[in-house]
Amino acid sequence: MDKTEILIVGSGPAGLKGALAAAGQGARVTLVERDPFLGGQLVKQTHMFFGSKEHYASERGFKIAEKLGKAVKEDPNINIYENTTVLGYYEDGVLSLEKEGKFSTIKPEALIMATGAQENTLMFPNCDLPSIYGAGAVQTLMNVHGILPGKKVAMLGAGNIGVIVSYQLLQAGVEVLAIIEALPNIGAYHVHASKVRRMGVPIWTSHTVLSAHGRETLEKITVAEIDADFKPLAGTEKELEVDVLCIAVGLTPLTEILFQAGCRMAYIPELGGHVPLCDETLETSVKNIFVAGDVSGIEEASAAMVEGTLAGLKAAYNLGYGRDSYGELVKAARLELDALRRGPAGEKIRSGLERLNLAGKEAS
Repeated sequence: MDKTEILIVGSGPAGLKGALAAAGQGARVTLVERDPFLGGQLVKQTHMFFGSKEHYASERGFKIAEKLGKAVKEDPNINIYENTTVLGYYEDGVLSLEKEGKFSTIKPEALIMATGAQENTLMFPNCDLPSIYGAGAVQTLMNVHGILPGKKVAMLGAGNIGVIVSYQLLQAGVEVLAIIEALPNIGAYHVHASKVRRMGVPIWTSHTVLSAHGRETLEKITVAEIDADFKPLAGTEKELEVDVLCIAVGLTPLTEILFQAGCRMAYIPELGGHVPLCDETLETSVKNIFVAGDVSGIEEASAAMVEGTLAGLKAAYNLGYGRDSYGELVKAARLELDALRRGPAGEKIRSGLERLNLAGKEAS
């Protein structure tokens, strides 16, 4: 059995920043990633970030992944396991790992879960036809492997992911017939929505997909307008001939290991589902188990990176590292995270965190 001071599961923006923060304080870190590369969702993000220099404004996601990945690989305090999946957590704090059919175990003194989230889907007749994808899968096909998913696409979901992926499809020469959104308003930042609208793509709010059609693969979909109760309005049905339906209807945090570890959890819809109760430094109800990124609540990559920094600093602090600089660094990170959550765009996450805090008080 291997041992490490801090084990971080997941090398997305939260995991990479967490590793650098903890290692920067002197802790020995093991970073586990199931993919053959570091970066998580950043690897397939070709759009430019906006915000401040600290949040990598004007840099593309895959470039940020390259930069952070390089820093992690060059840090002597960080040991990296790629192509490695965490299978389970045991009562004695041991985790089981699998790499290329070989199994092993590792016991950390502190654990940071930065596992991210999985895509949601919808049920409708023929929803299992080939060429019906999650938006993340389409991003992987195009931006990681260079494969176009099809020629004519309909996007279901007008949040940031749905609109950004639609724009990337347009950039790749794919025709996007429409973006379909069940809510009366779009969830994406208007700067992203404006791009696709200027390129002639309609965004149909208060609409949904009723069914998919095709023999061996998707050939067309039936779309209809819906009322305030999300029920289809008779007579509003229309058909779109498409060879791809891309579904972007939200994400659910990947929290299985946290349940196994006995962390107290709460169901908070605004945060994406079941998330762990945790303090301001992302430490859960189980001492020395931390979370960062989408596993603690669905949010933007910039916030995930700050959360990773907070979790890494506190994990290292709990093991006796960085006592002199800890308070100042954590204060700066908390201020940065609060700034990211201001304004209308952060209203949903703020509401979710308030409910999570209330659940924590009730649990205690």
